[in-house]
Amino acid sequence: MALVAFLRGINVGGHKTFRPSLLALELRELDVENIGAAGTLVVRKPVSRARLLAALRGKLPFETKVMICEGRELLRLEQKNPFAAVPVEPDQVRFVSILERNASLRPSLPLALPPAGEWLLRILARDRQFVFGIYRRRMKTIGYLGRLDQIFGAPATTRNWNTIAAAVKRLKNE
Repeated sequence: MALVAFLRGINVGGHKTFRPSLLALELRELDVENIGAAGTLVVRKPVSRARLLAALRGKLPFETKVMICEGRELLRLEQKNPFAAVPVEPDQVRFVSILERNASLRPSLPLALPPAGEWLLRILARDRQFVFGIYRRRMKTIGYLGRLDQIFGAPATTRNWNTIAAAVKRLKNE
């Protein structure tokens, strides 16, 4: 089955900038397809996680965390449709954070941040290494997203639900 790799913290605020589309071309022997500018890669060739990590680290111009999941996990999430019953306002974004591993910390959910006043981040649910939520498009929101590592006890990287849907679409076309 295909793997999906999520690079953490690239092309954000002018730091760790590069073109993931060129990385995908450099990894064409693994049949890699890039989705967007945040470093979401669908890897169609059957390959072990260790080999994929080694290939990525050998090509990246900097060090970064890489979260990997099996394509079938994203297909399962799409079928589950975690946002089906969640209304979203125009200034809100549905997101999925991918944890590096199935972390041991299990906070009580749902959780709103900040805890008082207007929320900027709502964590709705968790399913294995995936955390689902909604955030408001505000400058301070990035700080709350950065706290997910502490909340769940594992490094996390976040993607818009639309990016996950695009990855699922690519997986279905394999």
